[in-house]
Amino acid sequence: MLGAMFLMATSAIGPGFITQTTTFTVQLGAAFAFAILVSILIDVAVQLNVWRVVGVSGRRAQDLGNRVAPGVGWVLAALVLIGGFVFNIGNVGGTGLGLNAMLGLDTKIGGAISAAIAIAIFLSKRAGVALDRIVVLLGVLMIGMTAYVAIVSQPPLGEALRSFVLPDTVNFLAITTLIGGTVGGYITYAGAHRMLDSGVTGPENVGPITRSSVLGIIVTGVMRVVLFLAVLGVVAGGVALAKDNPAASAFQAAAGQVGLRLFGVILWAAAITSVVGAAYTSVSFFTTERTSPRTRNLLTVGFIALSALAYLLIGAAPVTLLVFAGAFNGLILPIGFTVILWVAWRRRDLLGGYRYPRWLLGVGVLAWLIALYLGWSSLAAVGSLFT
Repeated sequence: MLGAMFLMATSAIGPGFITQTTTFTVQLGAAFAFAILVSILIDVAVQLNVWRVVGVSGRRAQDLGNRVAPGVGWVLAALVLIGGFVFNIGNVGGTGLGLNAMLGLDTKIGGAISAAIAIAIFLSKRAGVALDRIVVLLGVLMIGMTAYVAIVSQPPLGEALRSFVLPDTVNFLAITTLIGGTVGGYITYAGAHRMLDSGVTGPENVGPITRSSVLGIIVTGVMRVVLFLAVLGVVAGGVALAKDNPAASAFQAAAGQVGLRLFGVILWAAAITSVVGAAYTSVSFFTTERTSPRTRNLLTVGFIALSALAYLLIGAAPVTLLVFAGAFNGLILPIGFTVILWVAWRRRDLLGGYRYPRWLLGVGVLAWLIALYLGWSSLAAVGSLFT
């Protein structure tokens, strides 16, 4: 369960997460704290429902979708595969950038080495244990190093704390972007599907399922907060960050060359755990509990290898493809979450007779409305590709 919790958290903490947090901190300053708080609350509402329905039913999201309406599960699986693959090209690129900042390696060589490390995890005889331990270790490492830089940068804590509840401005774009980046696409199901593999399922395990889902979001939120504070301290000190790589320049401004190297470690850890999370979760949508672990691991290895090959051939995911994949990821949340809420509301037979809490269903509906807004924004992004 610890591995499932950290897989969800580290899947969310990718290269885009770091750039996104830095950019909004520069734009909004301390007021960004409120957007972080609101996004965490909505993320908790989504994950509480996803983990509970998947965990109590003991079925993967695509299986639930097909039982609610034939074919819905496969549509959801296709969306996850498309979005996960294209974004994994960017994740492999992020590992290359991380090793470049850390060791000065060429970005393509760094990406290839990192992909080989990720593949080695799934070729291990104890792949499940290796996966759990690595995501926990790298998750703790990322938070610890970022917290060090946050302390060194000396952010205005009083102003930040006030802005969590009384911000000078409220930016809804920032809130919706954070939600999409934390529980959008394959990330929504990364931890829940890993939980199924751990065997913790059924109504009798509601307690640990609930605790793990909330703690996973809290881990993500802690990383978001310490990164926000690290950048805020630099920005509040009047330092102008580089536009091409604001996060790296923030860490360098806070702690010199040591800060730059730490940024490389953090970016690499964030990227490689996202490579692993995207591959594992995407493959979980096309396999069942009857699929042997070896077959599942080989499919995951193939997914990572194809992502790495695409990155080496084109250098990075083309902007149009990334927008297209982002649009698909925006559609995954409302489609998949509709299935989750319908099962919670109308399909007690799939939950083993479990009586679903009405308060949790109500909280889920509120989060679903936000998901619809994100999905609508995603459709607009698709339309922009053809104009």
